Amino acid sequence: MSTGSLGSQPTTSDNGALAVTALPHAQLGRLATDIEIRQLARAQTTHSGLVASAGDPVGMGGLTLTVAGVAHAITIDAANNSLTGLADAINASGSGINASIVADQGQVRLVLKGETGSAKAFAITADAGADPALAEFVTSGLARSQAASDAMIRVDGVDYHRPTNSISDIVPGVSLILKKAEVGTTIILGSTRPADALKQTVADFVTVFNQLQTSLKEARRTVGGTGNLRALDRQLTALASKALTGNAGISRLSDIGIKTDRSGNLMLDPARLDAVLASDPDAVEALFNPPRDGSDTHLTDPGLAGALDEIRDAAVAPGGWIEGLNKALQAEASTIARNRERMEAREDAYQARLEKQYASLDAKLSAFKATQAYLEQQIKLWSNEN
Repeated sequence: MSTGSLGSQPTTSDNGALAVTALPHAQLGRLATDIEIRQLARAQTTHSGLVASAGDPVGMGGLTLTVAGVAHAITIDAANNSLTGLADAINASGSGINASIVADQGQVRLVLKGETGSAKAFAITADAGADPALAEFVTSGLARSQAASDAMIRVDGVDYHRPTNSISDIVPGVSLILKKAEVGTTIILGSTRPADALKQTVADFVTVFNQLQTSLKEARRTVGGTGNLRALDRQLTALASKALTGNAGISRLSDIGIKTDRSGNLMLDPARLDAVLASDPDAVEALFNPPRDGSDTHLTDPGLAGALDEIRDAAVAPGGWIEGLNKALQAEASTIARNRERMEAREDAYQARLEKQYASLDAKLSAFKATQAYLEQQIKLWSNEN
């Protein structure tokens, strides 16, 4: 079972400038944050002037591509002495710089692009001994069209720098994607709680649970291995009273109005659910979207999904009830197969006995018909003589 959108979701006052998503197990019911995007993270872009063809030679020799203080050797020789060869060598250098050949006005140019963040700025230089043409190409033939820069944002009055526009370590529980910078403009983060979705999920859970209970009862009447099915029934019935979170007041399904009747089915008290959603919505949400931090783990706060996963894991584990039920069904199938073989053997013997009896009757009937024909012939002769 997945929490899906049952957890509170972040909202932004300007979707065009800032996209927000909730991180797994985030509790965002009280989210209220101001953000100012002062600068976007950008990648350095460098381009060459236009040349007639990507196959034109650029000169041979060694180049050094330095990215974030790390040097990467580039070698241009007779085998790759062209603009295309240079681009391929840069792409194969492991530097993280992407080189491409871009057509423009009937000619082509080399474009180099790095990764975002000021630390990812790069430079390319010719080694000693390189052809003058190659040295001139990288020294004066390449121009920086965009500088590498960090993202700069102000969150609740505090300035932060990050190397990318995707940030998930500043606002707790929220992933930010910066889309547009505008100094002096404040974007407001809030949250919306899916109360209607929670109510519908609770009602759907009760319905599906009761359908499963009906199927289990029918299965116990029609198949073997009923002990294994009863074990599953006991685990499911215990869900209503099982602690799903560490909350002192609302930690069980029974706390939000889900009770078990005498037949083992669940009943929902909508009034009770509405009341707890109004009084402590975070605790209700935690049953389906449990928090995860230093003190709240899958052991202390499994949530409904974790409790169902625990039942599933126990069922499919070696020696679990599914394996036990499968063995019981296989044993029953073997018994049925043996009984069928014995029944078929008895049917074959009975058929052979009947065939033998009918063959004897056919022989006697044939003899009787021959006697009848002879007698009819003699009677006819006697009648003619008289």
